[in-house]
Amino acid sequence: MEHESVEHNEQIKQVVNENHDTAMPIINHLEEFRKRLIISLITVGFCSIISYYFAEELVGFITAPAGKLYYMQPAEAFFTYMKVSIFAGFLVSVPMIVYQGWAFLVPALTIRERAIAGAFIPAIVFLFFVGIAFSYFLVLPTGIQFFLGFATNELQPLLSVGNYLDFVIMFILPFGFVFELPLVLVILARLGLVTSKMLIAKRNIVIFGAFVVGAIISPPEVFSQVMIAIPMIVLYEVGIFIIKYIMKK
Repeated sequence: MEHESVEHNEQIKQVVNENHDTAMPIINHLEEFRKRLIISLITVGFCSIISYYFAEELVGFITAPAGKLYYMQPAEAFFTYMKVSIFAGFLVSVPMIVYQGWAFLVPALTIRERAIAGAFIPAIVFLFFVGIAFSYFLVLPTGIQFFLGFATNELQPLLSVGNYLDFVIMFILPFGFVFELPLVLVILARLGLVTSKMLIAKRNIVIFGAFVVGAIISPPEVFSQVMIAIPMIVLYEVGIFIIKYIMKK
């Protein structure tokens, strides 16, 4: 009986040790994620502080498509400057955020996957800013004119700077992520997970999904949803073209 008890205790210790060994990597991953997140937040905070010194110029730049704006509450102008500074700080920090995300994922990737992911990091940052620029310079002015076109002699627009800024951020930010679509498809093709034939076969589903995604991530009105869905569909076709004719897959 004593021998069986000792053996039973040894089995319990073995199970505990195995569970401990399994849990440790999870804890290590959480610590690593926390470290990368803190670095990203500190970067955003530092860049936001620097951006605050240029808040007036940034507000003028962002509000240019709408013209003259107003603030309806005493603190609205102050909080607008804060929002603009944080938004600008986030945009400036995007390269660091992308790098920290890549550094967190590296241990879980194979050597081949690391090479592919590392090679595409500059493209991720580049396409994000191309999407932001495309939205601000081409789509946003059209959208503003579209909405202001409903004005009449009896119904004149009186735009609040705070509401306008919220609209602009929600309008242009999704374009930065949408423009990553061709790159995502190319990476999946490089990893052998998709082919051009597979993507062509799913085209109708993607078109429907583009409008669903546009409805989810855009402001709650049809124009913004369509303006997000159409580039998404076009970029999907660009990804198919690259995979089929350039990568030959």
